[in-house]
Amino acid sequence: MMMKEMRFFFGMLKEALKIPFRNPNFVVFSFLTSLPLFTFMLINDFIIQQTLIQTAKILTQTLHPNKFFDFDETPLGLIERAIEEVSHKLLLGFIYLGVVHFLDFLNTVAIVDSASIIHKGETPMNLMDMLCRPMKEIRFKGPLITSIYTFILASFVFLGLISLATHVFIFSNEVFFFIFFAALFIALLIKSVEWSAIWNMSIVISVLEEKHGDVALVLSSYHSRGSRQFGSLFMLVFFVWSFALRGSCLYMGWSGGGNGIRITSAYVGLVCLGNTMKWLVFVVYLHNCKNERLERVDPEVGRAAEAVKEGYDQGSSTI
Repeated sequence: MMMKEMRFFFGMLKEALKIPFRNPNFVVFSFLTSLPLFTFMLINDFIIQQTLIQTAKILTQTLHPNKFFDFDETPLGLIERAIEEVSHKLLLGFIYLGVVHFLDFLNTVAIVDSASIIHKGETPMNLMDMLCRPMKEIRFKGPLITSIYTFILASFVFLGLISLATHVFIFSNEVFFFIFFAALFIALLIKSVEWSAIWNMSIVISVLEEKHGDVALVLSSYHSRGSRQFGSLFMLVFFVWSFALRGSCLYMGWSGGGNGIRITSAYVGLVCLGNTMKWLVFVVYLHNCKNERLERVDPEVGRAAEAVKEGYDQGSSTI
């Protein structure tokens, strides 16, 4: 069963990779739509990188034996000092983060819409058609509402993770509380991966269908029922990809090796590439989930969906 699921997973991944090859104009289109996002992400991530490095250097300071009872040298004191020293950079970073999220939203809507048309084999589009569709055909209100919903939910989860991580650091010398908060952190992190797949699919639903907000979230949960392990696996791969890139970028910035702007530019470029790939995968994932649902209702459609699934499995065997 596990091998079959892995073949199906790689089959959908390969199907997503076929989208740019079916219409090479999509490569140019995704590059152009990602260019504004790349520019502001470069500025924002450079600020965040410097902030994280400065914070890490403060938090990893060795406690002086003669200052053990000095509040400034305790974990709480170090956290307070870190907040004071990087607060101005965090404020600037949050301002750019708002712009980045808006540009990411526009980029997502454009990529999902064009990718879905190419995947379904509808009317062939040239580059000009792809560039004009967001202004003529796409309704932004629904996807924007859903995007706000998912952003709020993701923010609550992120704050929860930050809070638990802070408690893990504070109670690093207390074994019981350290294990307790570390377990809560891992549990919330695992659930956040599953929830992220549902949230991302809800955005795809809002772009392709006239559904938004809580309705899109409920539909996403409904469509992904029975195949959430694939969505969770997709998100886990993308999280590992992003974490590995971020970790490498921070390590090189910490050690002082290489040019900061050059390293950050490479990091942001790879993140944009991964972001585009993520939405291609979720377009294929949504269509597959809907086919699975139809398979249970209409036997004729079910046979067609089974043929598509076999095509995924056969395609993945070549990987």
